[in-house]
Amino acid sequence: MSDRSERPLPEDKPLEIAGRVYQSRLLVGTGKYRDMAETGHAIEASGAEIVTFAVRRTNLGQNPDEPSLLDVVSPERYTMLPNTAGCYTAKDAVRTCKLARELLDGHDLVKLEVLGEEKTLYPNMTETLVAAEELIRDGFKVMVYCSDDPLLAKRLEEMGCIAIMPLGAPIGSGLGIQNRYNIRLIVENANVPVLVDAGVGTASDATLAMELGCDGVLMNTAIAQAQDPIRMAKAMRLAIESGRDAYLAGRMPKKLYASASSPLDGTFF
Repeated sequence: MSDRSERPLPEDKPLEIAGRVYQSRLLVGTGKYRDMAETGHAIEASGAEIVTFAVRRTNLGQNPDEPSLLDVVSPERYTMLPNTAGCYTAKDAVRTCKLARELLDGHDLVKLEVLGEEKTLYPNMTETLVAAEELIRDGFKVMVYCSDDPLLAKRLEEMGCIAIMPLGAPIGSGLGIQNRYNIRLIVENANVPVLVDAGVGTASDATLAMELGCDGVLMNTAIAQAQDPIRMAKAMRLAIESGRDAYLAGRMPKKLYASASSPLDGTFF
């Protein structure tokens, strides 16, 4: 007998960040591409509406003799999400966010990341908490890269961060989600969007994140370092959509033993 009626379906809530609703749940970065043209084509293929970039490594026009990201990513079409990649202290991260606000005419939506050391690029959560508190106090809307610790994730939400972004695996590793249990706990406890940030290597990783109930996925290297970035961007778009639909559909329960696809109940021989 089917037990479907006993299992309520997940609520299909839209992805809302800083008061704006987004159709795409895929967020993409802009680093590691061959050139600006490839960057633009890949972002287009991904269907992403939010594009993140490292403030300290990106030309937004401050260097007039160099290619500008704004030549291929228009702020009128995309939500620009400056990030603090390359910052290892709260002080540097806060300063970088303030620089981004100046460069983007008062833009206050930022992605905070404070790294611990170069080998793993794992988040320094002590410095992250300090930076988040100061930025929120200064009026920034903070999306925060963090460890997959459910308690720290909840603390960041309670401080006022508008999105929690736990890593699936180290940045640029392509290892996929290494701790599904923690990601699921973070999702279950959160009242703000949860987006897996870092570690995705291929489309199945993105699908898994969405099947766990995440609100979205942010990635860069998985697309930019693929042999065909444009095709991979399209694959990631479809993977996000597929994973979200599977989550909303409610998967069948796992069982230890087999169960016939065509039950024999009520049949005659």
